[in-house]
Amino acid sequence: MKIDRFMIAAPKSGSGKTMITCAMLQLLKGRGKKVASYKCGPDYIDPMFHRKVLDVPSKNLDTFFTDERTTMQLFTDGRADGDFAVLEGVMGLYDGLGGIYEQGSSYHLAKVTHTPIILVVDAKGMGKSVLALIAGFLQYDTQHLIKGVLLNRMSKGYYDIIKPLIEQELSLKVAGYFPEQKDIMLESRHLGLVMPDELDDIKEQLCEIADRLEKTIDMEVLLDIAAEAEEIGGCGNADRDNPQTINIGCIKNEFTQNVKTDCETQYQTTKIVNIKQMQIKNEDDTVNIAVAMDEAFCFYYEDNLRLLEKYGAKLQYFSPLDDTELRDNCDALLIGGGYPELYAKELSENISMRNSIKTAFKNGLPTVAECGGFMYLHTYIHNICKENAGVQDHVFNMAGALDGECYFKGKLVRFGYIELEEKHSNFLPPDEKIRAHEFHYYDSEVCGEAFLAEKPMSNRSWKCMISTDTVLAGYPHIHYYGNEKIPENFLEQCRRCREQEKRARERDRT
Repeated sequence: MKIDRFMIAAPKSGSGKTMITCAMLQLLKGRGKKVASYKCGPDYIDPMFHRKVLDVPSKNLDTFFTDERTTMQLFTDGRADGDFAVLEGVMGLYDGLGGIYEQGSSYHLAKVTHTPIILVVDAKGMGKSVLALIAGFLQYDTQHLIKGVLLNRMSKGYYDIIKPLIEQELSLKVAGYFPEQKDIMLESRHLGLVMPDELDDIKEQLCEIADRLEKTIDMEVLLDIAAEAEEIGGCGNADRDNPQTINIGCIKNEFTQNVKTDCETQYQTTKIVNIKQMQIKNEDDTVNIAVAMDEAFCFYYEDNLRLLEKYGAKLQYFSPLDDTELRDNCDALLIGGGYPELYAKELSENISMRNSIKTAFKNGLPTVAECGGFMYLHTYIHNICKENAGVQDHVFNMAGALDGECYFKGKLVRFGYIELEEKHSNFLPPDEKIRAHEFHYYDSEVCGEAFLAEKPMSNRSWKCMISTDTVLAGYPHIHYYGNEKIPENFLEQCRRCREQEKRARERDRT
């Protein structure tokens, strides 16, 4: 498969890669490219920007969540020959797990997907030292993936001096520069931590940035680099139906000490299944999942939703903010992450929806709730973020499906990658794990103790999450492709519950 592509990466966070990526996507669209974007790492918001503001298909790729084989498969899924792809890196190029390991880094993703790298360097306040910085990154580039550089926050006068030096001394293509944009305040904080709907005129600002960028970069250089990306083949296009072509778990987990001799790591993903065979042919087996989707709940991995569909789910989107109740025909409930604390007043005032969810939950409706969705199931949310001046000390009623409150801690409670192991096998088989991510400022009185969470780079561990035959709820965000037993067992339980209800109704009629 031939996909023209490059990755926008940087030496560190705050270098301008998100702004450059958004502008680049807009320029490529303007040139008639059928472009898709991919965000390295667990961040939900950047892909939302790409989808909602730029109308560009976007999703996450994370080499911590999924092994190399699966990551490549997710990258190529649904792609047509000749498409254009832009991958956006995370943090510094080589900053992976724990900040020191390759796994989970932008570089690891570029290596797995065989993607050329455009290094965005924040050159403000730098002279020839920028060459030393770039040379250091080239030295670490064992796969020779860095193919070009773009100098951010540099004047034209200095660019004209530095560009030939880079090309002569480092033999690296310089794709252009971008002067500091003091009149457009779109810092990485806005593009990475604030929802697109919260920013006025965001599309107009990004279009303006794209217009300015087009004047200072050489698009032909960038297109040439993208066109030189090698065809995707080998392991990445291995036949999923042929187990001999699939080398599961053969990636070295650098943080794991107990590495098996057969190249299978201590953490083992489940066998890659033939998804095509899992598609439901009998409509009676289709599971109707009510999926919360609005301003308060919008943090979903696109691949998670598509995998549920492939396993036989029909997703029915609803709004806990605006709708009055769940549909009568729903077999399950999925409430993803988001910012319920920012919409606590509105959620609290929608009493009919809160009661509908509470009743369904108490009656045994199979439910998966992550982070913000988990918070919404509580009885209360207390002490809203200080940004919401005037309501920070209020208590707001939530669904009341879980007896307890969530409360603002004023600092990050949990942050980063974890591995989860279930005590009793409701969703995961015994001795199997799944990888997840946490990022939340609120804590809960009822965090649960069904799973053991372990930090990969330390000896830290803690109990978390609620797990029953029908409920999986807690703060961790889970990527289903890390262990497909999670969605598989969830949907099977949905079918069992529906069948039990059907038999109960038949008994009542007789």
